[in-house]
Amino acid sequence: MSDPRRKIPGVDRLLEDPGTHELIQRYPRARVVASLRRAIEEVRAEVGGGGVAESLEETDRYVELAALWLAKGEERSLRPVINATGVILHTNLGRAPLAAEALDAMAAVSAGYANLEFDLADGVRGSRYDHCVSLLTELTGAEAALVVNNGAAALILALNTVALGARVVVSRGELVEIGGGFRIPEIVERAGATLQEIGATNRTRVEDYAAGIEAGGAGGQMAAVLKVHRSNFRMTGFTESVAVKELASLAAQHGLPLVHDLGSGLLMEPEALGLPPETRPSESLSAGADVVVFSGDKLMGGPQAGLVVGSRALVERMKRNPLCRALRVDKSTLAALEATLRLYRDPALAMERIPILRMLGAPAEAVKGRAESMAAELTKLSVAAESVPTKSVVGGGTYPGVEIESWGVRIAPETRSAADLARSLRAGSPSVVPRVEDAQVVCDLRSVLPEDDARLVIALARAVTDA
Repeated sequence: MSDPRRKIPGVDRLLEDPGTHELIQRYPRARVVASLRRAIEEVRAEVGGGGVAESLEETDRYVELAALWLAKGEERSLRPVINATGVILHTNLGRAPLAAEALDAMAAVSAGYANLEFDLADGVRGSRYDHCVSLLTELTGAEAALVVNNGAAALILALNTVALGARVVVSRGELVEIGGGFRIPEIVERAGATLQEIGATNRTRVEDYAAGIEAGGAGGQMAAVLKVHRSNFRMTGFTESVAVKELASLAAQHGLPLVHDLGSGLLMEPEALGLPPETRPSESLSAGADVVVFSGDKLMGGPQAGLVVGSRALVERMKRNPLCRALRVDKSTLAALEATLRLYRDPALAMERIPILRMLGAPAEAVKGRAESMAAELTKLSVAAESVPTKSVVGGGTYPGVEIESWGVRIAPETRSAADLARSLRAGSPSVVPRVEDAQVVCDLRSVLPEDDARLVIALARAVTDA
């Protein structure tokens, strides 16, 4: 019996197909040829594995496969997503959406040249580290400030500067693991310092810090005291920790800097957002911390950045550290950060213009109104949907266990599973990432930008009706 794969046409024949001519008009010839070869190999493998061996001579089959792969290759790997999960600072979805002012500032400096490292007044070389400093010091009360590319980088730079080859004392209750499997002990190690662990997991007293400093300080080997925000978990019950003010006093007595990793970077009064108390950078500095590091893309609502504020002498040392160049940020990040920080000069304006703050502070009744309107629109489009109360979370390793009253739209698919509908929503345009609960799809509107409501309606209707 002859091998049916002998009927598969060669690339030369497929190049004569009118459909291939159309593809070559839209894509480079080399890519079209490569896609045709891929189509041939896929069909050959399918037949060899016992697949359908009919119509092997028809060129349309291969041209259509090639067209699919060419179109797929044009899709952007990084593309916009509608976050309907209810996780406001969703790390996997890019954390904080930026304010319009930040986007405008990025576009303005990215379209051409900018004075990133140029002094326009004197016409000489300047420093990228000068940008955003005045705003950060104004908003936090710090003597000096520095911007690097993320929060972990800020901590590594701080520790590498003050404790390279020496010891850092830290509570066992603060040896946390942050997103992506990065752990504080490993960060300290990569910074070139050695941990001096003290206290117990649940209880650490100032006496523990004092004993740890004494035990690890022989020969001048103790270099810093580190306090770390627990970030993504809460410790309750029989617990005890040392306040920044008390810890700063102890560190000063021993001539050691206190480095405080605050993580989230909340600049707004938490009460204004309906959130529990949370230490802000200005409060940590006022309490005596020498260096405070935090993120720009979490509760601050800006671009990804690591912010260092504190002692002028220590910040200047960090600027001179060779690592600082490796961890620096580009002009677009600095532009977005500056625009975001400017909004904080007027807290009311920040609440109105910074998306994360707007989402956190939105009254549940306002979110409910959006959910009811969306459910009504979907019903008009023959989609069985209803508005339902939900619980949102802050996310981004902040405020663990804190839930925010919210509302969303729930859809119970009739002819397919909820997982399949969610898959279609993720694959659509725009891509939508919902929650799947109790065999139903739920879109929590607190994490959806209001300007995306109409697009979400269309995406939901298309995903349901195209089943």
